[in-house]
Amino acid sequence: MRDPFPLMYFAAGFGTRMGALTATLPKPLVKVAGLALIDHARRVAAAAGLRHEVVNLHYLGEQIATHLEKSGVILSWERDEILDTGGGLKAALPLLGQGPVLTLNTDAIWTGSNPLVQLMLAWDGDRMDQLFLLLPAHRARSASGRSDFVMDDQGRVDWAKGRDGYLYLGAQIIHPRLLIEAERKFSLHAPWTRAMAAGRAFGVLHMGDWCDVGHPGGIAEAEALLREAGEWPDV
Repeated sequence: MRDPFPLMYFAAGFGTRMGALTATLPKPLVKVAGLALIDHARRVAAAAGLRHEVVNLHYLGEQIATHLEKSGVILSWERDEILDTGGGLKAALPLLGQGPVLTLNTDAIWTGSNPLVQLMLAWDGDRMDQLFLLLPAHRARSASGRSDFVMDDQGRVDWAKGRDGYLYLGAQIIHPRLLIEAERKFSLHAPWTRAMAAGRAFGVLHMGDWCDVGHPGGIAEAEALLREAGEWPDV
């Protein structure tokens, strides 16, 4: 496995699907099994040996900044407006460098093999500009059976477009050369589409389970998952 990649946590969102829970609390600080969601993500990063961590902040960002004080995590502020996933990542590049970057959503729980280690082991910069962590859609908890991508026998991915396929688990490696949008605010969908069109977007299957914690019901689902896997955090 190559030297650890820099890691970007996405934590700027409004968390509207959480309803009243995020009226005064940013979603990354919502607790699952007694631990804030962003701390679950940081445990994954620590177990993968990652130390270069950046987080983007907007909604109630001061609370997250206070929570992470003395953690060593570098803050990438989006004070004027939220920049979406692509814009947020592009704005943080001076803090991350120009090479491939790991990103991790802060509204999910993973069990089993470390998601970031799996991505780093599967990365091949000669063939890839994009690598997604995936799970067969029918196996994903709290995801309503939707599919994001299909994958061929070489591991290349494309949009599912209604076809049965795989769910993106909020963990990826992306090369910054995909982020060519002229505008400041944009999602990652266009860069992903470019990588797919060039045959340089791939997927790796997660060896474990996953749960979306973007809505209130996901908290109990995630806690059940951790309990079943014997991975309840010692907090």
